[in-house]
Amino acid sequence: MNNTLKVCKKQFTFAEEACQSIPGFKDLYHRLEEKMQLDGKAQHTFKQYSRVLAQLSLHYGKLPHHISEEEVNKYMTFLIKQSKSPSLSGFKFIVFGLRYYYRLLGMDDKVVRLPRIKHNKKLPVVLSYRECKAIFSTPRSIRDRVLLSFIYSSGLRAREVNRMKISDIDTDRMMIHIRQSKYNKDRYVPLSTFVLLGLRRYFKACHPVDYLFNGKEPGSPLSTMRMGAILREAVTKCRLSKNITLHTLRHSYATHLLEFGMDIVTIKELLGHANIETTMVYLHVAIPIRSNLFSPFDRLYLQG
Repeated sequence: MNNTLKVCKKQFTFAEEACQSIPGFKDLYHRLEEKMQLDGKAQHTFKQYSRVLAQLSLHYGKLPHHISEEEVNKYMTFLIKQSKSPSLSGFKFIVFGLRYYYRLLGMDDKVVRLPRIKHNKKLPVVLSYRECKAIFSTPRSIRDRVLLSFIYSSGLRAREVNRMKISDIDTDRMMIHIRQSKYNKDRYVPLSTFVLLGLRRYFKACHPVDYLFNGKEPGSPLSTMRMGAILREAVTKCRLSKNITLHTLRHSYATHLLEFGMDIVTIKELLGHANIETTMVYLHVAIPIRSNLFSPFDRLYLQG
C-alpha cells in the first residue's frame, strides 16, 4: 500500500492515469460512464465520481471493489490528516461514488460510511451594497462588468453561468431559465431590468454565440476558472480585504433579498436549494410575508 496519495502527471487527469496504470480500471470507467448517462446523472457528477474512484485506486494500486471497507476508512483518515480543514463535501463524493460503483457491480451489501468531521459553523461572507457597486464598476471590459453584475443579480452558481445559453434569457417574461442545475432541477429567477440594459450593450459590443458568456472561441463557454479570475482582479483593484469568491456574490444576493424584504421560502426557491435548512443560514430576522419577485440589482442603486 502506498503511504502517500499518488499524484498523477500534469498532462493526465486522475481518471486517465488510473486507466493507464490500474488493470481493468478503463473498462469499469466506461461502464460507469454509460450507467450514469442512462440514469440521467450530470456529467459533472460523473467526473467527480470517476476522479475520487481513480484517486482511491491509485492510492492502493488496485480496483475499488478489491479495496476493503477498512482500507477505505484508512484512506479517508489519511485525507483528514493531510488537510488542515477537510471538506465534508469532498468525502461525500468518495462515499456516494463508491456506493454507486458497488451498485453497478451488484455489490449492494458493501457498506461505506461518511467520516465524522467537526466543523466550525461560520456565516458566509457577504458584500455590502457599496462593495457590490465598486466591484461591478471596476472591470474595464463590458463583458466582465456585465458578467459579475449578472451573477449577483440572479444569485447563480458559477457552473450555472458557465452553461447559460443566450436562449435562456426570456426578455418577454423578464425571467432567466436555469436548466438542469444541482439536483438535476430547472428553475426560473427574475431578470433585472438594469442588467438587461447591460446585456444589450454587451451583445452589441461582443456578439456572443450560443453561450451567454463566450470563452476564447465563439460558441464555447467562459470557464468558471476565468470567471473567478475576473472577480479576483476586480476585488484586488477595489482593495477589498474580505475573502471573496464567485459564491460570495450568491451569498450576497440571498442576504440582500432578505434585507430588502423578501421571505425565506421564496429565496429558497430562487436559489434552487433542496432544503429550507440550507437557506436558513441567511436568516437573521425574517417576516414571513411573501413578496413579489424581484432582483436585488434593481434596488441596489437606490441604496445609499
